[in-house]
Amino acid sequence: MRHTGPLQAVVVMAVGVLALGGCNKSTATGNEAAQPAAQSAQPAVTTMPLQVERLDASLDALVPQNPVLTKVVTGYKWTEGPVWIRDGYLLFAEIPSNSIRKTSPDGPASIFMQPSGYKGSAPYGGPEPGSNGMTVDKQGRLTVAGHAQRDIWRLESLDGQAQQTVLADSYHGKKLNSPNDLVYKSDGSLYFTDPPYGLRTQSDKDPEKELPFNGVYRIPGAASQPAGAAPDRSKLQLLVKDLTRPNGIAFSPDEKYLYVDNTTPKKLWMRYPVKADGTVGAGKVLLDATADTRDGMPDGMKVDEKGNIWSAGPAGVWIISPEGKHIGTLLIPERVGNVAWGGPDFKTLYIMASSSVYRVDLSVAGVRTPDQR
Repeated sequence: MRHTGPLQAVVVMAVGVLALGGCNKSTATGNEAAQPAAQSAQPAVTTMPLQVERLDASLDALVPQNPVLTKVVTGYKWTEGPVWIRDGYLLFAEIPSNSIRKTSPDGPASIFMQPSGYKGSAPYGGPEPGSNGMTVDKQGRLTVAGHAQRDIWRLESLDGQAQQTVLADSYHGKKLNSPNDLVYKSDGSLYFTDPPYGLRTQSDKDPEKELPFNGVYRIPGAASQPAGAAPDRSKLQLLVKDLTRPNGIAFSPDEKYLYVDNTTPKKLWMRYPVKADGTVGAGKVLLDATADTRDGMPDGMKVDEKGNIWSAGPAGVWIISPEGKHIGTLLIPERVGNVAWGGPDFKTLYIMASSSVYRVDLSVAGVRTPDQR
């Protein structure tokens, strides 16, 4: 929504110089061989003042008064799906080039896996041929929303050439649309969203779309599936099917609530009570940002230890209280797609913003997965 209250912008002295350029969601052809920009040498890390919309006094305990935004790597078309690996590095998806990248906190980035999604020999013919959201399970195994590959898969070790295990690929005999984002519950079950953005036309009328809805699902016991075993497709649970474009997904710290945001046409953050059996109750609109016409929309999100949501949204990263109050925004110079916590104290927020990966040090720690503790 549009903000009518006073906004306070925090400005600090810039340490570096950066030429800024906005970027919308990717418009690549899907041919990973035709992505020279993503392969090019990257400039040294740069820093800049971070402007912050401070909409509530509670934000002061979360965001320092003089935050600095660091640009870690750049030169991409659409970065997504970040996950911090406890050995001290970040993995992220670069969807148009059909790859997963690896970077240290100060760069540079290298290719961890390519292709990461579509594996055909012909050009994909759509803008997003790669993988999308990522997380790790209790054993530290990378788990990936296959996006254009239309499945959820797990890497059996942190090696781009390691064995892959498919955890889900269809519902009631029909292919999934294009899994987008995912999160583990502490019991080892996996929850994921399935909009059509990885399909060639990204439309509900795409000729390859088999399901008549865009769902939110649960895979019971996903972490216990044996390596290389086929998924038990009969156990995949459809939790939500009335959102037009379900996208980012996260749990509250106590796992009493599941958060799912909706990208378009309504820009929503939804909250669902989690039942004892892992399914969810009726959803409630936690926050509606449809009226905010600035560039960006609800997308990937994470939660901090105090229960606040940090999510891609209009103009940058939205910080939303557990009660659903928009308490502030980190104003990012490019359109944001996702975020992830990392660093030794888990107080660093990594921001996937179109062509670049940024980071900012904050005053609150993010919720860690069991493997990240």
